[in-house]
Amino acid sequence: MHQTVTKPVDSTRRWWVLAIVVAAQFMFGVDAFIVNVAIPTIAVDLHASPAQIESVIAIYLIAYATLVVTGGRLGDIYGTRNVFLAGVLGFTATSLWCGLALSGMELIIARLAQGAAAALMVPQVLATLHLLFTDETRSRAFGIYGIVLGLAGAAGFLLGGLLVTIDLAHAGWRSVFFVNVPCGLVITIAAWRIMPTAPRRAGTKLDIKGSVVLFAGLLCLIGPLLFGHDVGWAPSLWAVMAFGGVILFAFVRLEHAVARAGGMPLIDLTLLADAAFLRGLGAAYFFFVANLSFYLVMTLFMQRGLKIAPLAAGLAFIPLALAFVAASRHSGVRARHRGTMVLIEGCALQIAGLAALGLVAGLVDAPTPVMLALVMIVFGYGQGLVMAPLSGAVLSTVKPVAAGSAAGMYGTTAQIGNAAGVAAIGAAFFAIESLQSARAGFVVALALFAALIMICAAFLSWMRRATARS
Repeated sequence: MHQTVTKPVDSTRRWWVLAIVVAAQFMFGVDAFIVNVAIPTIAVDLHASPAQIESVIAIYLIAYATLVVTGGRLGDIYGTRNVFLAGVLGFTATSLWCGLALSGMELIIARLAQGAAAALMVPQVLATLHLLFTDETRSRAFGIYGIVLGLAGAAGFLLGGLLVTIDLAHAGWRSVFFVNVPCGLVITIAAWRIMPTAPRRAGTKLDIKGSVVLFAGLLCLIGPLLFGHDVGWAPSLWAVMAFGGVILFAFVRLEHAVARAGGMPLIDLTLLADAAFLRGLGAAYFFFVANLSFYLVMTLFMQRGLKIAPLAAGLAFIPLALAFVAASRHSGVRARHRGTMVLIEGCALQIAGLAALGLVAGLVDAPTPVMLALVMIVFGYGQGLVMAPLSGAVLSTVKPVAAGSAAGMYGTTAQIGNAAGVAAIGAAFFAIESLQSARAGFVVALALFAALIMICAAFLSWMRRATARS
């Protein structure tokens, strides 16, 4: 067992450290969107099936979601600096592997490893900020973190389209992964030189069994949705999904057993008694099911259905991303005065934006990137109103002593939602595209997004009532 280090943390160069860890977070954020823009080109070059296209995104999210709590605990055990360095190096190496992949299946395996590396890297970012900024500069530091997080989406869309279009060194889509290599090496060298050694928390334990069981359950539950179209939705797929549900039920029982044995389960079981928190997690889940999958479907529709070039498709997302950043900055103040009503209004704006996109897709034969970009601003602003204050709203009823565990559950739920959305709505899009057209698949996907956002709003209203009674 490691003993707690009592030596104080050197915070003399904390603003440089902030730049380093936020750069790593930015690289992680960009990667989530840059791949979306390149997906149609990857599919053509690697002759990837619809299942493989979705899996490139979904498997990364599943790996990250199941290991991010473990990554945070490893930081407590071995020190945030050491685990951060391991995570950045792992992310850099696996990004290189992704860029060198010769088949769809190899790329999926490389993305699995990349998601695991990200789960080591990302938790150390917030842990470092919490450790170094404990005075009046704290809000400024987290403000910088929030802005960079918001801008990562815009940068990812722009960079993805640009790299695929200019075909740097004839690397094509591979450059969207190769770009992480020099960035990761610079971050690693800088962190190794100036990032302080942080205290280690005595008594922190890993729940490896829980992580493995959660990963297996999610893979069995979500995997068939990815491969259903390719195998004609064979009955065995539904059996695998049912087995995944059984595994997830067993996961909860395993967590109780770990707690009884004196271990540290992945989830804080006391939180399961907080009705408002659980309803908030429900809202977060349905919100994120309609989050990353929207960008996947939108990209596929523009590039496959409308034959819009990757660069123009990437640029079409920029106004949405900027509207998202603007709404994120406004929503915090508004949420303090009006509570969850701001989030519900954001849901209504998203639905209005989806309806406008549906009208454009249904009434305009060949909508231009500019036309789509202008319509998507409404959706982006609504999404920013919800996403920025959502975590704070969900965690508002949680006791301070359980805040870390609750934040871990929230983050895991968000990534599981993203993965499930990519799998389920992606499957619906590809199925309808093969039967009718990409336009028909896009309109159906928009209807599904709207239904999911309505369910999210219903959970937010339900959470609000539970909070009022507590």
